[in-house]
Amino acid sequence: MPRSTTPRPVGGPGGNEVAGLSLALVDGVPMFREGLSALVLRTKGLRWLGATDTPQGALQFAERYRPDVVLIDSGLDPRQHLSHTLSGANPDLAILILVRDGHRTTQYVATAIAAGVHGVILRSAEPPQLLEAISATHRDRRYVDPALAATVAAPRARLAQVGETEQQPLSRREFQVLQLIADGLENQAIAKILYVSVETVRTHVKSILRKLSARDRTHAVAVAFKIGVLIAPPPRRSPDDGT
Repeated sequence: MPRSTTPRPVGGPGGNEVAGLSLALVDGVPMFREGLSALVLRTKGLRWLGATDTPQGALQFAERYRPDVVLIDSGLDPRQHLSHTLSGANPDLAILILVRDGHRTTQYVATAIAAGVHGVILRSAEPPQLLEAISATHRDRRYVDPALAATVAAPRARLAQVGETEQQPLSRREFQVLQLIADGLENQAIAKILYVSVETVRTHVKSILRKLSARDRTHAVAVAFKIGVLIAPPPRRSPDDGT
């Protein structure tokens, strides 16, 4: 089963009931998660809910705790399937993408905005700018890092073409079914986990195969990993790997 950091809601000194803009993070680097946690916890008006390092964990976390803002590492959402699924499940959620240098392109930024992302900022941004981006993304539902402004200023025809060529995204439930298929579960087991009928699962599987242009379940999983719908978890480090 794909590894995931168990999302744990974390409050400030006053506990999780403290009022403020609630934040969650989806990022695969422990140091970055710890750093953002520390920044948020010492910033008045913000409330840290927790972090996860997988798209699966992000969906579970958002559904259970309903944060105001979710920050997502672009490396964990290269095709914006996670962003699209989160925004579709909760229209009030503000999504801020932390853009890696490898995704600093017109295509990535334009596709992210088309998928329902409200803000984009370089992952290497300084803390004050990141705090500004969080606030603006929630308040104005729009924030573009000045360093990325040139990518957003591409001709409208080009942006429209990017949107037209995007693959039809999976629904939240289809994404869950696909994850369980990738874990090796059959329809009956999936139905029990999701509390739906086996026939409903079959319907979702058919839709997944159609959207991914896949021949069968195995091919669908392979395609999903290839195009970034599913992300392979990083390998666990053993205690002998270093300090």
